[in-house]
Amino acid sequence: MTETTTTPAPTPGRGTGLAFAYVTTLFFAWGFATSLIDPLIAAVRRVFDLSFTEAFLTTFAWFIAYGVASLPAAAVLARLGYSRAILAALATMVAGCLIVPLSTMVDWYPGILIALFVIASGVTLLQVAANPLVAELGAKKSSHLRLTLSQAFNSLGTTIGPWLGSHLLLTGGVFAAGAVVTVATRGESMRAIDLAFLALGGFFALVAAFIFSARKQINAAAPVTDAAGSNFLIAFRSPWAIFGAVAIFIYVGSEVAIGSLMTNFLASESILNRPLEEAGKLVALYWGGAMVGRFVGTLLLRFIPAGWLLAMCTVAAGILCFVVIQTGGTTAAYAALSIGLFNSIMFPTIFTLTLERSSAPTSATSGLLVFGIIGGAVLPLLAGRIADGAGGVLNPAFWVPLLGYVALTVFAIAAARTKVRGEVAATVSGGH
Repeated sequence: MTETTTTPAPTPGRGTGLAFAYVTTLFFAWGFATSLIDPLIAAVRRVFDLSFTEAFLTTFAWFIAYGVASLPAAAVLARLGYSRAILAALATMVAGCLIVPLSTMVDWYPGILIALFVIASGVTLLQVAANPLVAELGAKKSSHLRLTLSQAFNSLGTTIGPWLGSHLLLTGGVFAAGAVVTVATRGESMRAIDLAFLALGGFFALVAAFIFSARKQINAAAPVTDAAGSNFLIAFRSPWAIFGAVAIFIYVGSEVAIGSLMTNFLASESILNRPLEEAGKLVALYWGGAMVGRFVGTLLLRFIPAGWLLAMCTVAAGILCFVVIQTGGTTAAYAALSIGLFNSIMFPTIFTLTLERSSAPTSATSGLLVFGIIGGAVLPLLAGRIADGAGGVLNPAFWVPLLGYVALTVFAIAAARTKVRGEVAATVSGGH
């Protein structure tokens, strides 16, 4: 192996712990925003009279932004540094939220898709900056633990989001008991969508003010980004950066496909036969499982190597998907909701396992990894096509995440059996 050049790890600066706390609030913010897509799918499907595939374009518009914006975001991060890149991301997210009421005002569904794309572009830059920043805020040996802990607060956002979103988006208007779709009921439901996104924009503005006040602590804790990472093409020179991006693509696509299906899946007659609002609130259990799993995972990663713990979780998630496909009623419902528990550590562990093994600069590798989140645009659409092809029966759509978890098990085992970059360099140079 010829990749032997290493860069000494920077010594964590003063205020690292405080900077970590500030940055962790960002994980909550984008988790909350992303999880609103789940009840929004059910809302726009009824309001605009869409098929599952058409309604899943909300997911496509959100996650395609990762493919468009993530690689340029690596250059933005390298040029602006952490704090200014984060503030630019939050400003973009606020602008996207303001597009929503303009779109509903003219009754234009594509406008909502454009708004989601703009918001997600900001989230993309936020992720490109925040994920490696957390990994750098402390010792490298505990990077898995820190990122998993931050992702736990991301899951707190994704737990609250569906519950609150369902209350705002799936009540009244066309969702009122006995309501029919009329101009008046559609208008009421559209105003609910406006309210949800205007409130979200206000929340992003508040977080931006919070980060602006903490910018000195963040800059002191992580004052330098890798300037070489502005050329994201460097990441394609590292097989592990590419492997990790593929794994992120599969994981996010699988997780989002399940979340996107969940509200309509739980509400269907063959599963729980619940009203959409109630079913939408139950989706919080799916994301809540991820939150619990990340807090538990933070402890387990102290004792179990990250690659092997990842493999255990991917196998368990795959088994639960198979149960969903083969059963119905409460058994299938509980199995589907339980998948979130095992999804918990997957994203942060894949991310840090890749950063440890990639020979490319951190910002370039991070940009390519976040590019992989585009899987959230592709795989849910595939699941939606399967559901439409099955006449609206959603169980067969779980074949998409099942096959995804099989592929992720391969990644986990490969990572567990491969030394990290520093260890490889030490071995080649004759050290320990």
